Amino acid sequence: MQNNIKHDADQESSLSKTRRKRAMHALQDIGEQLVALDLQQIAELGLPEILQDAIFEAKRITKHEAHRRQLQYIGKLMRKIDVAPIQEKINSGRSSSIHHTAWLHLLERWRERLLADETAFTEFGQQYPNADLQRLRILVRNTTKEKLAGKPPKNFRALFQELRSIISEKTPSN
Repeated sequence: MQNNIKHDADQESSLSKTRRKRAMHALQDIGEQLVALDLQQIAELGLPEILQDAIFEAKRITKHEAHRRQLQYIGKLMRKIDVAPIQEKINSGRSSSIHHTAWLHLLERWRERLLADETAFTEFGQQYPNADLQRLRILVRNTTKEKLAGKPPKNFRALFQELRSIISEKTPSN
């Protein structure tokens, strides 16, 4: 009986140690995400100064082992603060970035369709009734001429900017 109690206590302490290690690795993973952010994003998080300094130092370090140790140090510092709001801000920034990328891809698809197919103007006009189709046709025609002449893509870029002004980023993508 005494042996079983000792065995259960050993099992419980090893499980506790495993949980602690998982938590420390999770904090190091969040630390890696923080190191990947740019300086402005880090400043917006409102982190303690010592943690910000450690993150900036990790960005500076190029040696693999030293970088790994610095990430461990960041994880250690993060044990003393509430990481839930930090993780939430990182995730919201990532999702807004994904949304922005999808919007840019939508703009690019429309530009390619308008350049490739004359009938795309009708569909575009139906989806975006406030669009100046005449201006778009001029930009498409000029883009085609400029491409054939081997000139710099001035109108190609202008067409993208025009689409950007028509299609709001908040518009759901196709």
